[in-house]
Amino acid sequence: MKHTYRVPPYRIKMVEPIRELSKEARISRLEDAGFNPFSLSSSDVFIDLLTDSGTGAMSHHQWAALMSGDESYAGSSSFYRLEAAVKDITGYKDMMPVHQGRGAEQVVIPTLVHHEGMVFLSNTHFDTTRAHVELTGSEAIDLETKESLLTETPHPFKGNIDLGRLKNAIDRYGTNIAGLIMTVTNNSVGGQPVSLENFKAAAALARAHGIPVIMDGARYAENAYFIKTREEGYQDMSVKEIAKHLFDEADIFLMSAKKDGLVNIGGLIAVKDDSALFERLKTRMVPMEGFPTYGGLAGRDMEALAVGLYEALDDDYLQHRIDQVRYLGDRMRALGIPIQYPTGGHAVFVDCTKMVPHIPFDQFPAQAVVNELYLEGGIRAVEIGSFMMGRDPKTGLNRQSPIEFVRLAIPRRTYTYAHLDYVAEAFGAVYQRRAFIKGLKLTYEPPVLRHFTARLAPLT
Repeated sequence: MKHTYRVPPYRIKMVEPIRELSKEARISRLEDAGFNPFSLSSSDVFIDLLTDSGTGAMSHHQWAALMSGDESYAGSSSFYRLEAAVKDITGYKDMMPVHQGRGAEQVVIPTLVHHEGMVFLSNTHFDTTRAHVELTGSEAIDLETKESLLTETPHPFKGNIDLGRLKNAIDRYGTNIAGLIMTVTNNSVGGQPVSLENFKAAAALARAHGIPVIMDGARYAENAYFIKTREEGYQDMSVKEIAKHLFDEADIFLMSAKKDGLVNIGGLIAVKDDSALFERLKTRMVPMEGFPTYGGLAGRDMEALAVGLYEALDDDYLQHRIDQVRYLGDRMRALGIPIQYPTGGHAVFVDCTKMVPHIPFDQFPAQAVVNELYLEGGIRAVEIGSFMMGRDPKTGLNRQSPIEFVRLAIPRRTYTYAHLDYVAEAFGAVYQRRAFIKGLKLTYEPPVLRHFTARLAPLT
């Protein structure tokens, strides 16, 4: 029987209670959090769409695998099971686990920077990637396509890199380019996929100039599923086979396994065939993350990840995963709410540049909408815009994001369609009063990744 949206390919075996606070309590909690939902207690949140990173539900096979964890400091058998899974999926020669994606970034990115004034090019750097690039004194340059900025105009691969801009950047920066980072799917432009054709062309340009290609593949399985369903010539391939084509185009693979590893903690570094580079990475790994066969993870975490990497490549799982996001996007579009369309793989992105055009970028329009959503329904979301972009390290001025997004990130195998109905209805109520939403000002601001811990106050 055919369905408009995929029926969940699982049944629920354990539940976790959630509660909805009163409106008065939510007002008080948000004030105490400095109008930054990152600082809310999880018990103050009814439906938590802050992130899809490490917030999903593990399968019974993963819970069973936890019991096999070998907690030896070095040479754990759990490491070798994880290593075998990673090598099977990627085809890469060497790998190391890390505690999460930013652990991989803090090992790899400084290792690739050889002198001052280097740059990294990307279809779009995400927040921690940009921060790690800038902490080395390098510059993170985004080369997104014009299609990614046209939120209401459909395009199957809005996550692509602009190949013309990439060629111009290579001509301009030459030997000062430390690496090309391809983020799949492309989170900052709406969880949008990258086509295999585009990835291959970008990698070929980089390779011709001796530039290492890094795949930031936290959501590589979702991206491979979009290639299977949207790109000509791949419909008869398995998602795993398509993913292997992506891996073939990169030299280094970085992963926050808290996404398409289906675990609550963990990450990966894998290197295709450069043993000298891998030795340099291992040297940095030990002081930054831990011994190369555990990398900040317990043996039980590695066991769960070895199972989860395969589960995330299952077609039935991926169809339901993508359909949940599409379902919420369709519900919101029916209410007139402007979103990045078509929806991507892990979240619905609301275009607050269109929703609250009266709020200037340096009063953080999307963050203001995030707060209104919590006040309306106890729903925690996150801003992907000028608040997250932070300040230019050279000028100290607020950077302006091309689009001010509210991201509604859906945890994997966690919420039902009924939860998503509630989210759409609550956002619809916020949308109805959008003209009355006011901007925000900073009252405390850390120098790096400010959106995690900054405090704000509403403008009167």
